[in-house]
Amino acid sequence: MSECWPDGVPQVMPAQDRGEIEELYARYAWGIDLADEEQAIATFARDAEFDHLWQGKVKGHDAIRQNLRSLWYDRQHWWYGRQHLMNQFIMDPHPEGARVRCFFQIVQWNADYRTNFVFGIGTRDDRLVKEDGRWKFWRLTVNAWTEVDQVPWKGERTLPQRPPYRSEPADTRPFGEQSQDPFDPEG
Repeated sequence: MSECWPDGVPQVMPAQDRGEIEELYARYAWGIDLADEEQAIATFARDAEFDHLWQGKVKGHDAIRQNLRSLWYDRQHWWYGRQHLMNQFIMDPHPEGARVRCFFQIVQWNADYRTNFVFGIGTRDDRLVKEDGRWKFWRLTVNAWTEVDQVPWKGERTLPQRPPYRSEPADTRPFGEQSQDPFDPEG
């Protein structure tokens, strides 16, 4: 039997495991959003994979640590003040652990403008294992919705494409010069 399910794989995620998994997601968010390196790393299994949209896939604590430091410090004004919100969890027990899918939103305080905005939305499709009696991320996969084909839409896609019209470039001449233009250039 596995460490995850000593009594066999349940059909439905047990309430206690569900609560522990939601706690894992909360600890992950607190860790990555507040640059708490040890808190963030503690949410990953030792041989975990972290597949992040902008940085690609890395494996193991050292690589994940380096990846997070890059997020926090290479462009700190880009990361500072973020909150990852995860919700609408679907948790499926598997012999190896759990598959957890959820929606995410990233809200952010902008340090330059001192305003708040939605930075991004998307879905997650993660694999979790139990390590030393605690749920941990074994494979964390971020699917940010940046293109039409990134939304896991199950129905037929009938989205109309944007019209091909493109506006003319703005007139950048001095206003005094623009003011001299004929009122009706066609007539």
